[in-house]
Amino acid sequence: MQTDFDIAICGAGPVGLGLAAMLIHRGMRAQGIALIDAKTAEQSARDPRSIALSWGSRQLLEQLHAWPASFTSIEQIHVSRRGRFGRTLIDKNNYGLPALGYVLRYGAIVSKLTASLEHSGIHILRPASIVDIAEHNGAHITLQDRPSITANLVIQAEGGLFADQQPKQLHRMYEQTAIVAHVHADMPIAHRAFERFCDEGPLALLPQEDGYALVWCVHPDTVRRLLALDDKKFLAELSDAFGGRLGNFTNVSARNAFPLGLNAQPSDKSRVIAIGNASQTLHPVAGQGLNLGLRDASVLARLLTSGLATAEVVAQFAQSRKDDRNLTIHLTDIMARVFTSRHRDSPTQTLLGLSLGLVDGFAPGKKVLADQMMFGHRT
Repeated sequence: MQTDFDIAICGAGPVGLGLAAMLIHRGMRAQGIALIDAKTAEQSARDPRSIALSWGSRQLLEQLHAWPASFTSIEQIHVSRRGRFGRTLIDKNNYGLPALGYVLRYGAIVSKLTASLEHSGIHILRPASIVDIAEHNGAHITLQDRPSITANLVIQAEGGLFADQQPKQLHRMYEQTAIVAHVHADMPIAHRAFERFCDEGPLALLPQEDGYALVWCVHPDTVRRLLALDDKKFLAELSDAFGGRLGNFTNVSARNAFPLGLNAQPSDKSRVIAIGNASQTLHPVAGQGLNLGLRDASVLARLLTSGLATAEVVAQFAQSRKDDRNLTIHLTDIMARVFTSRHRDSPTQTLLGLSLGLVDGFAPGKKVLADQMMFGHRT
């Protein structure tokens, strides 16, 4: 069947934009690619969220000439359990790399990727909301207040999911909500990120610019109480949870809260492939969501430009991404749940705290953990 486009990418976030740029970089015909997003480019560029990217993700973006100029390097990651003995420290010097990862603004990433596609010739539809995707000798995409388009293959990349198309095989709502903000401390440790497992959930501090990006996961009832506090009392509660490694917390930006859940293992159809958040929405405990999505895009771009038939691309993509996806999803899920699943005084929590010390002293085990966080599972 003759279609308007070879490929329609639904979602112009970093994963969707990254896939489009990778396809162009690999020589795909630009006029055969449509990129659809509900937001304008200006709206996405203003997004202030902080994003953690791994060393492997930087390599992917640099190949596309899409690495932003402004970022903060993570050279060490300190992992600990509140109120328990045991911690582990992952250091870039043990792996011969300039950094373990980076903290960037979401808007900076999408702006750089958008700029890399500016003169590519791909067809960009934005703002455009997707109403429906139907498969029949290709894919028929119904858009709100715009003419419908057809494509040989649809890629759901962060956007383009509808209520009846949400992944169903594995779904979990965590009893946690994430508070995100930017904080300052009077004794910062340059380029060191912290992951601290507290009673109600993990607390992450990522070095960014002259302070830290905070992601604090707590019970929904606790979120309501913390958001109602003034800045001084909120910082006092943060200090109690985190401890004194950074001295005193001195100020905090506006705070926002997001419920946390896990969607994973979607069913790709014969003409639709899901990548990024459309395929797996992870707990932010290890900062792996976007990194996993960019690896999805990299593998898919290779398959789509290999000359395979559409059915072969769909089948090989699912098979080739299975191990990396499953390992990252389950590692993230375990980290999110196990350290907060029992009372802090239980023997289990004592053993979990000690396990951090064992990982720190067992170089091969720590290397496996670091490799997964920096590069993912490679085949």
